[in-house]
Amino acid sequence: MLYDITARIDYTYSVPTSGTRHSIRLMPPDLMGEQRLIAGALDITPRPDERVERVDFFGNRTVDLVCRARHAAVRFTLQARINRMAHAQRLDMSPVLADMGAEIARHGGMDARAPHHYLGPSARIKPDAAIAAFAREALLPGMTALEAVRALNLALHHWMQFDAEATNVETPASEAFARQKGVCQDFSHIMITGLRALGIPAGYVSGFLRTVPPQGEARLEGADAMHAWVMAWCGQETGWVEFDPTNAAEVGQDHIVVARGRDYSDVSPVKGILWLAGGQRTDQAVDVVPIL
Repeated sequence: MLYDITARIDYTYSVPTSGTRHSIRLMPPDLMGEQRLIAGALDITPRPDERVERVDFFGNRTVDLVCRARHAAVRFTLQARINRMAHAQRLDMSPVLADMGAEIARHGGMDARAPHHYLGPSARIKPDAAIAAFAREALLPGMTALEAVRALNLALHHWMQFDAEATNVETPASEAFARQKGVCQDFSHIMITGLRALGIPAGYVSGFLRTVPPQGEARLEGADAMHAWVMAWCGQETGWVEFDPTNAAEVGQDHIVVARGRDYSDVSPVKGILWLAGGQRTDQAVDVVPIL
């Protein structure tokens, strides 16, 4: 499936600032067998004084920039064409949960996709007794790792209510879980917390999600959004799988990957440092348009 993607993120400051530094993760990567970046450009206004493009440890395309001149707003605009590929029907070759510890121990590498990085606490994922108990209650005896991921994905979707006003980007998973409300970031952080409690390595994926308007209604420009979902390692044979607990779905061609990491802190689209005496406002708009 071919997509044309336009994403715009605006920051408006109540008072002008200068000397800002940002790291931007908006450009979708080439992923063998998953998606191909045919063309892409990231425009930044005002034009930065320094701009360095790199790939971080997790393989995410990253742009580091510095703006020294005073400015009251900054805009990041991505334009990209992506070929998102379909994957074949997945066979469950994953071990039962009781054998996952030995399966992880047999994995000898320590590259970005090694399961060892995704099992313990990370910046946004802390052990939580209530989430761990919820994850265990979602299981049936003798489940494989892949069956456990599917079960928790569905259970969490039923437990949580999507509410864009209930949380913010800093809300911890434990708080969103207790409220039973949140957005895709909260759904994903809660599921990652639960999977790690079960001994299943799990990480965070940011990206774009194609949305389909109701039948008979026109598609609204800018109505799509950045999205988040979960990746889980289900053993040597099955490897990494990706699920979307917000929509109770296995990730498919409607999901375009931008960045992967242990949690949101590794993949945030915009991370910055600035001196600011007042507040700021953030707005974003995304268009994911299928070509064929």
